[in-house]
Amino acid sequence: MMSYGRPLIVAIDGPSGAGKGTVARTVAARLSYRHVDTGAMYRAVAWRALASEVDLGDEAAVAALAERASIDVNARVVIDGHDVTHAIRTPAIDRAAAIVAQHAGVRAVLVERQRQYGEGGGVIVEGRDIGSVVFPGADVKLYLDADPEERARRRAEDHLHTSIRESSRSGVARALAERDQADRMRRASPLTIPPDAVYIDTTALAIHEVVELVLRLVESRSGAAGPGPD
Repeated sequence: MMSYGRPLIVAIDGPSGAGKGTVARTVAARLSYRHVDTGAMYRAVAWRALASEVDLGDEAAVAALAERASIDVNARVVIDGHDVTHAIRTPAIDRAAAIVAQHAGVRAVLVERQRQYGEGGGVIVEGRDIGSVVFPGADVKLYLDADPEERARRRAEDHLHTSIRESSRSGVARALAERDQADRMRRASPLTIPPDAVYIDTTALAIHEVVELVLRLVESRSGAAGPGPD
């Protein structure tokens, strides 16, 4: 564990397979920060909508569901008492979440909750609109990216996406390309690189190398106190 100065808000954006989830979790653990996976929130809402037979295309209905839902994205992902940590990592939920994430009404509800998580700092928040919309004033903004083929390889081998791993690499690549297009073209909070974000191409980097880069950036922004007790 490492100890730094004042607690910061660290925003990590990027497409699927760029490594932001693993990096965010690891950095949060190293700093004893809270890790918030905003994508899991949209996935959880999509899962709940499907389970409740709510039309995913009905923005008002899905937004109302998100508004009244109890969502916890700490070590596990829980919505309304249902542990969906693994259930939301499937191709079906990938597609459903992409639809849900298009709705401005849903994003408004979840963005407000995400901002509450960040109050007081000491948080690593990952997603696709964190530095641009959720925390435009974040202390550290990062955009992680990687070559499309490398991203597909990583996603296919991701143990959290068991059913995806069993499909072909080309199928995964097509699914990622479709999600990228949807995220970049949506009207509400599109995936974009914030102009003041540090861009990191992770294609040829090991996770520990990216983690060390991020920790150095955090150190430079916070005023390091040096290594803390284990």
